Amino acid sequence: MIDRKHRLSIRKQCDLLCINRSNLYYSPQRERDANLILMTEIDKIHLKYPSFGIRRITRELKEMGFSVNRKRVRRLMQVMGIATIYPKRNLSKLGKTSYIRPYLLRGLKIERPNQVWQIDISYIPMKRGFMYLTAIIDVYSRYIVGWQLSNTLEMETQTSAMNEAIKKYGKPEIVNSDQGSQYTSSNWLDCMEGHGIKISDGRKR
Repeated sequence: MIDRKHRLSIRKQCDLLCINRSNLYYSPQRERDANLILMTEIDKIHLKYPSFGIRRITRELKEMGFSVNRKRVRRLMQVMGIATIYPKRNLSKLGKTSYIRPYLLRGLKIERPNQVWQIDISYIPMKRGFMYLTAIIDVYSRYIVGWQLSNTLEMETQTSAMNEAIKKYGKPEIVNSDQGSQYTSSNWLDCMEGHGIKISDGRKR
């Protein structure tokens, strides 16, 4: 096959063997691994800054040392099933503040089950893809009261996991999340308000 140290050029060797040079440089496994690494970082950025679009996410990745362009970031975000979360334009200033949730655990003595639940999303790279794990933990007992796996960040996954946990263990007084920006959708707010649960934003600690 191709000998990179041969006196004949790689181009000449490819011509003689009727090999397309592009095939010589193609390594699907290496590219797949590189994409999974990028997807992990894209997910971290998206969870922290859900309003960041493709351009800003690309800029963040470049500042981290990745060689990437917007086209590639767009494609990976489509594969991951995530999209930029834009604030609603018709919200008044008062309406916007209603989406701001305080951190309710400061100074709070947690002394019983179902007093506070913590919900978090983790990104799990796998050999051939990735999954999102939604986990709900009772802060007092440290018991996992609910969990669900999904290949997208659709809020239905979180509300479904929460509803199932409530059916099994009853409702908590407070639900806290360190990824509060993920939990401002109308579906999530309706779910919490429907159960009479207080929302705590752990980012405000």
